[in-house]
This record gives sequence, C-alpha cells and structure tokens, in this order.
Amino acid sequence: MHTHTFEKMARGLALAALCGWAVTGAGSAEDRATASGLPAEGKLDAHLGKAALELTQVFRGERFPNIVVGVDGTVVATFGTSSVRARISQDAGTTWSDEIVISKPGFQCGGLTVNEGNGDIFAFVEERHPPAPLHVFKSGDHGKSWKKVEAVIKPDSKGNVPSMHMNDHGITLRHGKHAGRIIRPSRWYAGANAHAKWPEHYTNAIFSDDGGKTWETSDPFPANGTGEATIAELSDGTVYYNSRRHWAEEGADPRRRWTATSADGGKTWKDLTYCKVLPDGPQNTNYGCMAGLTRLNVKGRDILLYSNCDSPGGRRLGTVWASFDGGKSWPIKRLVFKGAFGYSAMTSGRPGTKTEGLVFLHFEGGPKGGSALARFNLSWILGGEATGDGTVPDWAKVKEQ
Repeated sequence: MHTHTFEKMARGLALAALCGWAVTGAGSAEDRATASGLPAEGKLDAHLGKAALELTQVFRGERFPNIVVGVDGTVVATFGTSSVRARISQDAGTTWSDEIVISKPGFQCGGLTVNEGNGDIFAFVEERHPPAPLHVFKSGDHGKSWKKVEAVIKPDSKGNVPSMHMNDHGITLRHGKHAGRIIRPSRWYAGANAHAKWPEHYTNAIFSDDGGKTWETSDPFPANGTGEATIAELSDGTVYYNSRRHWAEEGADPRRRWTATSADGGKTWKDLTYCKVLPDGPQNTNYGCMAGLTRLNVKGRDILLYSNCDSPGGRRLGTVWASFDGGKSWPIKRLVFKGAFGYSAMTSGRPGTKTEGLVFLHFEGGPKGGSALARFNLSWILGGEATGDGTVPDWAKVKEQ
C-alpha cells in the first residue's frame, strides 16, 4: 500500500472516531453504523410489507408532541407545557412506560435530537412560552433518565440567539464532509410572539460538531414570517428544510409550506420554494400549523413523509404525504385520522431493530384527545390517493405476491 493512501485512510478513520461513528468496509460514508453498531440506513423492502395502521393514546392533557427513535430502537415521545415528560417504548410503540419527567416546571419546545455517534438524546426545554430562558437536557440511556447539561448556543449572522419552540425533531447528518453533525430547527421571535412582529420572525437551525456542547446558529431561512420548521438530510448530503409560515409578502400565499435547501450542512439556505401541494394547516387561516417530517432510513433513496391537517377549516383530517425525490414532488397522500389533529411530529424506525420499516407519527388529538401515536408503514401510505403532483415510481410500489 502506498504511504499517501494509508495516510488518507488513517485521516478518515480519525475523523470518524472524532464524530463517534463506526465505519465498516472501506470506510465509505454510506457504510456508517450508529453507536448501536447497526446500520444507519437499510433496504427498501423492510418498508413494503403488509400495509398496517394502528392508533394508540400516548399522553393526556396539555400540548406539543415530539418523537424520535434511539439508536437501539427505543421509541421516545415527549409532551407538555407545565412540565416536559417522556414515555418510552421498547417494542416499537406497542406498549409504553410510565411518564418520565425531564423537567418540572418546563415548556416543551421540540427538537428532540439523537446523536447517532454516541447514542445521546437531547431535549430542549424553555421556562415558558418563548422568548424565554432555555435549558438543555441529555439522556445517555435512550430516554430512561435525563440530566441538565451546559450548552452554549451562539447567535446567528444577525446577532440573534434563537428560540427553540416548536419544531420537529433534529437529526444527525450522515453524508458528506459534515457527517456526524447534529442539527435541529430553531426560530427567531423578534422579541415577542405577537402579530405585529410576524413580519420580522424567521426560522433557522442550530448545529453542533462537538456532541452538543456548543451550537452554532445558521443563517436565517430566506423568508420572513416563518415559524415552526422541520428538517431532513437527503442521500447526497443536502439538508432539506420545510417551514410553517403565518405571514407573507403580498402575493405570496402563507397557507402552503415553504422549503429551502443547504449544501453546507445547514449553515446557509438557498432555493426558496413555495410548495403548492403541501398545506400549512387549515386553509381558512394564514396562521399555519406545526408539521411532521421524516426521511425513511433507506440507503440511496430520498423518501420523505410529511404530516399536517388537510382541512378547509379547523385542525382535523390528519394526513401524510409521500415524496420519492427528496421533496421535489409529493404524488400521494393518505388520511390518518379524520377527527381532531393539531401539531404533529414524525420519525422513522431504525434498521436492525423492532422499529425497522415503521413510521411513528405523534400528534395532538386522536380518538381520546391529549396525544396519539399513529404507527404505519410505507405500504399503507401507498394505498392512499394521488395528489396530481407527479407519480409514484415503480421501484417504490409494493410488489405483487
């Protein structure tokens, strides 16, 4: 082996160790495993089994859902406004633990983030509806226990330190030179959550390259009036951003979602796009609604799922849309629950665990109120209705038995 080749491999292994990643084979980014030793991304077949949808109540009372799957396959759901509570499931959402208090008092502000390099899970808690003091908590045992940790969150390019409420979960980047980075959506309230301030509001993201000790803040999302947001990484390392918007300049409809992408690991955003097919909550108001977003953990495929209410009025008719090209088109949707459906958060199961091939949608509402979990698979979504926005590719269709 040539000396320069050996040195190149050694540098790659050192970088992987710094990020906490396990590397197999030739050290390709595509072959990374999480801290569990299991692959971060698996095969499409696991998602195309028998179609199934199940609904389960998770929390009673209060608001604001979030959900992630730990690297070992533990499902962790959080909720709450007077205190932030968690429940965990070690059987892929079939049964749930008693409530685990993360912080009391505390105000749920979303952005649960799994560090796939070491298995840590971060929870972000504000003291009240923001703008408000922020506290960061960490679990090193897949959600069973939590402790407050010190974390520095740096201001953005405008000098503003963001608030966290109320965004879908964060992610660990897996591809490209920023692999190992943890990143979650955030926002700037311009000093107050007031109608007069909406034109100054904007979303952004915070990210950390040192395991959550220090967080940089991205440049602003390239549209004002934006609030609660979602994030996903595509298979080429592009970071896809999808945001709620409750104010827009004249002629720019705020009732549909707005998206952008990043080619530098979530530092800057470009390609602002008005996504006409995806509703931003009930269509009789500009106010919008928090949505869920997840990319299925399928190697080499950019299958995104989006959740929100699909109603002419009122937060109801909870629906999931699917994209097979990284958010360029959304050709199919399916109704999850026709009754009350408010804020939602969504995540995907992990290869090699009981959760593989499943999607977990945690939402306000459901048959019993409080919060509910919808558990389903891609096969179930494929039984939905066409949106007219592109077509489902043949490779994604359930094969006849």
